Amino acid sequence: MISIPLFLTDQSPCSYLDKKNSQSAFVHPSFSLTTTIYSQLIDQGFRRSGNEVYAPHCPNCSSCIATRLTAKQFTPTKSQNRCIKKNKKTTVIIKPAKFEQNHYDMYMRYQKHKHADGGMADSSEDDYINFLSSSWCTTLFVEFSIEDELAGLAIVDLLDDALSAVYTFFEPKFAKYSLGTYAVLWQIQHANELALEYVYLGFWVKDCAKMSYKTQYQPIHGFVDKSWQKIPR
Repeated sequence: MISIPLFLTDQSPCSYLDKKNSQSAFVHPSFSLTTTIYSQLIDQGFRRSGNEVYAPHCPNCSSCIATRLTAKQFTPTKSQNRCIKKNKKTTVIIKPAKFEQNHYDMYMRYQKHKHADGGMADSSEDDYINFLSSSWCTTLFVEFSIEDELAGLAIVDLLDDALSAVYTFFEPKFAKYSLGTYAVLWQIQHANELALEYVYLGFWVKDCAKMSYKTQYQPIHGFVDKSWQKIPR
């Protein structure tokens, strides 16, 4: 690993845990990132948001744990198999990470449906594409369609030895298809098809209900004390 300059943010209220503050270590913007360098950083617990790469660095808390699973070791649960069966007619198209109006319009409907009180519910077109894409990373926009209608979009980074799930959103009227779950299952399958070792699922916070779903994909590992350790269901 080459030497990479970092800077610490100021503390701010935590987005996941009440009455907690958060702080992050960011790769300095003067450093030129590439997909290969990011492949090494994500292996050390970092994460991308737009062009920025960061890792939690809270002085009195270590609840945010980076997660990944080994694609070829994954075995779906009965519930996940039902999701696969439910989506047996769902079609997939992989596109480059470029702005499309219909993607953005669906994103805004999703935010207003799922996160009406969140800051992303007011995202501009620039906010949207700058959050999901990157000028230096190989990113895929994966369309899911049901009955020839756009139903969901998964943003996936294609790394040297892994796929990384960046974000998934869907058309609210297709909520019963569990496209968030199906998107992860598709990424695991696609990683195997590409002979990639891992699928990264972002940060897991044990005491945050909206993050708890990640342990349903087993065997999953978390980056704890600078090593990857298995997280129980």
